[in-house]
Amino acid sequence: MKNTAKTNVARPDVYSRITDIMIAELERGVRPWVQPWSTAHVGRHVSRPLRFNGEPYSGINVLLLWSEATTRGYSSTMWMTFRQALELGGNVRKGETGSMVVYANRIKKTETDGNGEDVERNIPFLKAYMVFNLEQLEGLPEEYGSQQDAPPVKSIERLAQADAFFRATGAVIRHGGNQAFYATGADIIQMPPIEAFRDIESYYATLAHEEIHWAGAAHRLNRDLSRYAKDRSERAREELIAELGAVFLAADLGLVPELEPRADHASYLASWLAVLKNDKRFIVQAAAQAQRAVGYLHDLRPDRSLVAA
Repeated sequence: MKNTAKTNVARPDVYSRITDIMIAELERGVRPWVQPWSTAHVGRHVSRPLRFNGEPYSGINVLLLWSEATTRGYSSTMWMTFRQALELGGNVRKGETGSMVVYANRIKKTETDGNGEDVERNIPFLKAYMVFNLEQLEGLPEEYGSQQDAPPVKSIERLAQADAFFRATGAVIRHGGNQAFYATGADIIQMPPIEAFRDIESYYATLAHEEIHWAGAAHRLNRDLSRYAKDRSERAREELIAELGAVFLAADLGLVPELEPRADHASYLASWLAVLKNDKRFIVQAAAQAQRAVGYLHDLRPDRSLVAA
């Protein structure tokens, strides 16, 4: 019981720390999940943050490390713990400070219900730990030094990947008009013509956003979209999930779109701030839902090896 109590006390603090980071960015009018494409990273190969072994981070850790990389000016996408750096023969440079990431898991707790029966519950928790960017480290093997200068993926290859990816999902996509949206009743995605976008990659980023909505349909991942049209708060929540999912997908596919704020999303900033301030867990939950939708879309591919890491 003593250890459980400590877990219950620590859990809200981690959620609050994460949420406070996102709120601070939104209050500056910046969407932290879009920042990597509005900096000097444009033109390079953009990907999710990577662990020391090349495995990509997922969920809320993507947002945390993208935000840290932008704020601190790191161009490397690789991160590792102090211990991992030591095990590779390197070390953290003197004076460097780490960046927070979290580990999510569940603990089992047995309680007695009103009938005197023992009931086992799974209680989710987050544990925070610190990682360091490759640019904060020294003494690592040569292959880690070359990671910073990875050549960009050729544009034609990225576009071919995007075409193959979205075709494999099987979503019905119609083109015309000047709006992008997912119609739940007809179960179709409506997109403006490709020529209406600033560049082809922005088209794919917008399509990724709509495919995250599409993946949430009742007969797929079953996110509750029933109040989307009637409840502004619920609409803002779903739009945040779709925004996060779109940038995760863009990174997976090696896309570097401009990702300018959509006119309809600029109005969501106040709603997102209100939701985050009232619910410290929502940004973590939204990132998890976005990650789940991205994973669902990836699993529809017959050959997942064509997807960028």
